[in-house]
Parts: sequence; structure tokens; C-alpha cells
Amino acid sequence: MKIVAIIPAYNEGSRVAEAVRDALLFVDDAVVIDDCSSDKTSEQAFKAGAFVLRHIINRGQGAALQTGTDYALENLNADIVVHFDADGQMQGKDIPKMIKPILDNQADVVLGSRFLSGKLQMPLSRKIILKLGIVFTLIISGIKLSDTHCGFRALSRKAAREIKITRDRMAHASEILDLIKVKKMRFVECAVEIKYSKESLAKGQSSWGAFIIVKDLLKSKFLDI
Repeated sequence: MKIVAIIPAYNEGSRVAEAVRDALLFVDDAVVIDDCSSDKTSEQAFKAGAFVLRHIINRGQGAALQTGTDYALENLNADIVVHFDADGQMQGKDIPKMIKPILDNQADVVLGSRFLSGKLQMPLSRKIILKLGIVFTLIISGIKLSDTHCGFRALSRKAAREIKITRDRMAHASEILDLIKVKKMRFVECAVEIKYSKESLAKGQSSWGAFIIVKDLLKSKFLDI
């Protein structure tokens, strides 16, 4: 059973190596997708032991995840892919419990949740945005979750093949949930620990960015454009 971490990265030269090394303690291979960084992200990821792919233009996290998933399935023969961040927020020690429901044939997709542990520390404004995302997902996709936009995920080979991300940027998180519903995939949530830094909070989703994501998804779902 081959486990591969998919790690999108944009200008994470100072943090990506540590994230790769952490992930490799619990997976067989790591694939870093450098989304046209202007720093040494690719070099640092390669030195840390990752396979490195590079977009020649910045396409966003959704596109990076799809690029990495395609490579893992076609070139590394991955049985399970794990979506993992390059900035050190996610903890490699959570990977075993993320993949266990798939190994036990209890789920096709495992979704990390920052809220299940009860230890989440983040600004109130960010929590409000995330809670609104939960309501939005329930209305649009009919899926009830405790956390709809945690990027920590594990997908079986079958699920990774069937979930094709077409939303290049941050709207991919809601798109994945929609596809899980449409394709009737088995899913469970898993409590994960996310460690926020000032840098990661600063680059996180803004209120305006969240509005753009909602508009994009509504256009796609109801206007088919």
C-alpha cells in the first residue's frame, strides 16, 4: 500500500523542507508542486527528498493539487494520496489516523477537521468565516461537516481518480465536497492539529476572498459556466 503526500507550495522556501521531512516520516513519497514561486521553494523541497513539479505560471492551490495527484497516480502508483500543506501548519503525526479509515475500507475520503479536537486557536473573524462555510456547504452540497475548508485530506486511489479538481484556486475545497456528494463517496472526518503562525494567518482566506469563492461556485453550480 503506497501512500503519497501532495504538497502545493508557493514561495515557501523557508518552510517547505521541514514540511516535506515531516510528511516523509509517515508516507512513502512526497510530491511538491511549486506554483511558480520566486524563491527557492523547488530547490529546498528537492533537497528534503520530494519529487518536485513546477508550474510555469501561478495557477493556484486547486490546480497544484490536481497536478500532484495526477503525477502520484500515474508515475508513483499511489494507493492513497494525502493533501498536506507546505507551511508547517499540518502535523505529519496526524497522517496515520487520516489514512486508517481508508486502509480499513471504511471510507473513500477522509477530511481533516480543526474543530473536532476542541483545541483550535484562531482569530474570531476567521472562525466566523469558517462557520459560514459550513452553512454554505450544507445548503449547496447537502453535506454536514464540522469543518468544510481544512486542506488536510486523504483520498483512496479510486476517489483521487474520480475527483477531478477544475477550480484552480481556493474554491477547490468546496468543489471537492460537491464531488464527494455527487459521486456518492464514503467519507468521514478526522480530528487534526493545525499550528498557526503569524505568517500563515496573514496569508489565510480573507472575507473578500471568501466572497469571490462563493460567487465562483454559485456560477458553476447554477449557471454551468
